[in-house]
Amino acid sequence: MSAERASAEDERSYVETARRENRAAVEALGVPAFAYRFERSHTSAEALALYDDAMGEEGPEVVVAGRLVSWRPKGKVAFGHLEDTAGQIQIYIKRDDLPLAWPLVNLLDLDDYIGVTGRVFRTRAGEITIRTSAVALLAKSLRPLPRGKTVTDPEGRTQVFGGLTDPEVRFRQRYADLAVHPEVRDIFRLRARTVGYIRRFLDDRQFLEVETPVLQPLYGGAAARPFVTHHNALDTRLYLRIADELYLKRLLVGGFERVYEIGHDFRNEGMDRTHNPEFTMLELYQAYADYEDMMRLTEELLSGLVQHCTGGHALERGGVTLDFTPPFARVDFVEGIRARSALDVRSASDPEMRDALRRTGSEAADLGTLSGGKLQDEVFKQFLEPHLLQPTFVLDYPKPLSPLAREHRSDPSLTERFELFVGGRELVNAFSELNDPDEQRRRFEEQVRQRAAGDDEAHAFDADYIRALEYGMPPTGGLGMGIDRLIMTLAGQESIREVILFPAMRPES
Repeated sequence: MSAERASAEDERSYVETARRENRAAVEALGVPAFAYRFERSHTSAEALALYDDAMGEEGPEVVVAGRLVSWRPKGKVAFGHLEDTAGQIQIYIKRDDLPLAWPLVNLLDLDDYIGVTGRVFRTRAGEITIRTSAVALLAKSLRPLPRGKTVTDPEGRTQVFGGLTDPEVRFRQRYADLAVHPEVRDIFRLRARTVGYIRRFLDDRQFLEVETPVLQPLYGGAAARPFVTHHNALDTRLYLRIADELYLKRLLVGGFERVYEIGHDFRNEGMDRTHNPEFTMLELYQAYADYEDMMRLTEELLSGLVQHCTGGHALERGGVTLDFTPPFARVDFVEGIRARSALDVRSASDPEMRDALRRTGSEAADLGTLSGGKLQDEVFKQFLEPHLLQPTFVLDYPKPLSPLAREHRSDPSLTERFELFVGGRELVNAFSELNDPDEQRRRFEEQVRQRAAGDDEAHAFDADYIRALEYGMPPTGGLGMGIDRLIMTLAGQESIREVILFPAMRPES
């Protein structure tokens, strides 16, 4: 026996050791511990729905399968509950009904996957149950799930003590988290329904779903540090995309008029309750539109989505009723900050903005290193962003913050850009897209100067994108929406890791 195998066996708990002994005993009976397949006739919910009290104890025969989530053997009988994707159903096994299979029944453990055949009836306690006439072991559970103990008080309220509660363990062992917490499974069902609704919404409006490269020779479309890799065959450096934007707009140059992509982006940055290095974005672009059109599209999409999920336009979150009835509130970026700080960020000097931030106790790592657009952004985060609880469009950002947005038609210091905030978090970012190649070149050149001055998140110079614009791109409105943050809002979750199946984690020691 290898040292590694001996060490693993030494670390097994009493319960794990007992389950492996049960596995050996099952196999000694000639029964495989892990089946190849099983043909079931009904889910648990379908089996429950079949029964009518007029049937008495001769309800329809069903074949169901699932995980054994409760197990109470009592001498010559055993009760348990099977759980599948549709819910749970009680099973009743009597030794006299299946004497040949009884040795197998005695070797079943909590959390095993089994299949049962039997007739549906209602017990004296009033629970619809399957009287089992055949049982099959489908997969042996060799490690007990951390379920905790459920206690029901005299009024019927239940509480769970112990179990899987540590967030770090829950996210690292998401498979166990999902297995023991049905409410967590519900979050990801909600996520799937949300993404499906968004696709139908856009498809119905003649948007074409496309796929653009995840590995890119030049990253762009946002201000962020990328993940870097190397392509051996091409012997070249590649980057995981930080945004889909520049490739999607190339498609408008090519003649598509409405395109969207729902995909993963990657940013090599810090992690907190609203940031994960791998995240899901919706990006869409519409020819002959501007940011006003994108605001109307956003209102229609989100108000319809909330109604689809809840039956109305309101979400109760943290004691606040979020109202998604259109039209959403609008706040001007410059005027909103001026109302709360007396600063005009278009004309305020860097020292003036730093002084204002210091007075608020800003937690920015080092205000002395921030300048220009970075300072404007920090002023916004400190003075205005925390107050944006209801769905609110923040309009017309300063040009240094928006190198890909079109200059505002009435104020050359600003751009035609909005962000939608809900509950103090950004959900949507949208522009009237810059389609003048010469102006885009000047913006890229300014970003290059900022990078040379030490801003490692400044946008790279993309000569091919400029070449694409030189062929001509129609007036365009573009929009990006963070799917993960949207699900946080819909599901009432405060951490992004609650809505990502497998969030980034430090390696286990």
